[in-house]
Amino acid sequence: METYDYVILGAGAAGLSLAYHMVQSPLRDRRILIVDREEKTRNDRTWCFWSPYPTVFEPIYFHSWPRLSVIHWKEQLDLVLGGYTYHMIRGADYYRFILSELSKHANVTFIQGEIEVVAQDADGVTVQVGRRAYRGRWGFDSTFSSSSWERQTRRYHYLWQHFKGWVIETDRAIFDPGQGTLFDFRTPQNGAMRFMYVLPWSTNQALVEYTLFSAALLDDQAYDEALRMYLEEVLRVQGYRVLEQERGIIPMTDHPFVRRVGQRVLNIGTKGGLVKPSSGYAFMRIQADSAAIVRSLMTYDHPFALPRAPRRFHIFDRIMLQVMSRNGDRMADIFMQLFRNNPAPRIFRFLDEQAGWGECLQVLASLPPGPFLRALWQVYIAQRL
Repeated sequence: METYDYVILGAGAAGLSLAYHMVQSPLRDRRILIVDREEKTRNDRTWCFWSPYPTVFEPIYFHSWPRLSVIHWKEQLDLVLGGYTYHMIRGADYYRFILSELSKHANVTFIQGEIEVVAQDADGVTVQVGRRAYRGRWGFDSTFSSSSWERQTRRYHYLWQHFKGWVIETDRAIFDPGQGTLFDFRTPQNGAMRFMYVLPWSTNQALVEYTLFSAALLDDQAYDEALRMYLEEVLRVQGYRVLEQERGIIPMTDHPFVRRVGQRVLNIGTKGGLVKPSSGYAFMRIQADSAAIVRSLMTYDHPFALPRAPRRFHIFDRIMLQVMSRNGDRMADIFMQLFRNNPAPRIFRFLDEQAGWGECLQVLASLPPGPFLRALWQVYIAQRL
């Protein structure tokens, strides 16, 4: 049985991020095994995030937007980002960047195969891949599956952020490559928060994505029809071609995620609860978590000494999920009010869980009180009566 210091299950954003942070630290000489069922060469997704400072991923930014807008039928808000920039990284570029760096380290091994058994004892973790078994001192598991949940719908909220995007090329120059659209609510809401997301990188090429926050998914035709209607009836695009397509489903829930599994395994990524419950953003949260895991390993020789966000943000997430669940038709107006009454940097800090109490209260005071007070009652009082 081959032995390693660290066994990473899953080579998505979280697994590769953790391996990258390890080889960039004094842990770079430890033996690391990464297991995934795929080769990680396809451009299977994109990650977007805002940041006020440089990151190590600048060489692979596909495009960045210094300006963002939020749009409803009768109003367009052009946000002043105050030092923040919005970035996009394509999956293929991310995989290539990380795997290229890992390939410089002979102590890092990548195995392609199905993970069949994960077992642990007081001294380590054993992973069976096909007919072979591998041993590690510590295991890190990012293999998320919602089927493992035992849903408790009376206590927790279970929404999905689900989307389909088209990369289009238009016949005419209609886009501003420096201006992205974070939310365009000019699409029928039909009881759930729905919006379009438009990120252009040239005057005639852009990612146009139809996104919903809801408990139920749509069939493929419904996403396509919404995208066609938006392009042809709202943006008035006369001629265009679909170059690429992407789909995604992200859990948005306050269901508690288990981080520590037994004595030797830490859940990471979506499986470790790193997706922001009320927004679906995860990429920069995963980077911060990977850095914290490395610090814990270096300081304590275990990965469990991780910081926790202040509890107020968990409360805010639960209340927002309740509002989204009960007031889907009102979410467009609520979000327009949020961005109308707050500078974008304050909202970003709030969503990044970096805002102090003062800024949190400013954000809350800017929202319509009725839906949020009812949500507070329902989540924290009515359930206990």
